[in-house]
Amino acid sequence: MHSLGGIEILLHNPVAHGVSLDGGATMGPDHPPTPEESTVTVPYSDQPSAAMVVPRFAVRQRITVMVNRYEVRAVGPDGSEQQLLAMAQQKRLKLKEEVVFTADEGGSRPVFSFRARQRLDVRAEHDVFDESGQVLGSFKKRFGASLLRSTWDLSVPGLTAVGQERRPFIAILRRVWELIPFLGDVWVPFVFHFDFVDTATGAPVLVVERRKSIRDRYDVSVPDPRLDFRVAASMAVALDALQSR
Repeated sequence: MHSLGGIEILLHNPVAHGVSLDGGATMGPDHPPTPEESTVTVPYSDQPSAAMVVPRFAVRQRITVMVNRYEVRAVGPDGSEQQLLAMAQQKRLKLKEEVVFTADEGGSRPVFSFRARQRLDVRAEHDVFDESGQVLGSFKKRFGASLLRSTWDLSVPGLTAVGQERRPFIAILRRVWELIPFLGDVWVPFVFHFDFVDTATGAPVLVVERRKSIRDRYDVSVPDPRLDFRVAASMAVALDALQSR
């Protein structure tokens, strides 16, 4: 098991172990969950699983003056937000885009991050790093395809995926709205969703759905256990933080 923000995350074996969201006992064959305990169910797959598997979580933006901040939280069976998994912070006006995820709100312990390879480049590829600086995966926006419908490439060892805005009409409407003088400066909470699929099989890999709220909130599902939680969380935050790039 691995602790992330006081929460134990499953490592490698989705059958023999479970996940504790309160830093307490681990759910598993010898410790079945009780109704009072919150658990994350890790789907079984015949293919090798990622090091950290969290099949469902939520991302919520915090509005601040100097930085963009995002809470990454576990989600209960009823869809309610629960314990903090990580806190993301994006410093503005940096030459190289970088977002650091910490284990607590105080930012005392960085646990993973993503960073652009190139400076001030809308085509930049972003690498996701673990706590020790090892690369976990990468993602990149397809600039040409995204002119009408945002499209992203996502890659981890053994898996490549492509993600697009689910509804082309909303994608075009958002772009037209931004081009209209004065109206483009008026904030409108367009609800848009992203679906990522395996480029080899077409099977779903990652689903990010935006909810209607003043502060951006995204519900994230990871049906493919090969996608590491840290990469999934990075991609979900990037869809908000970098979407206008």
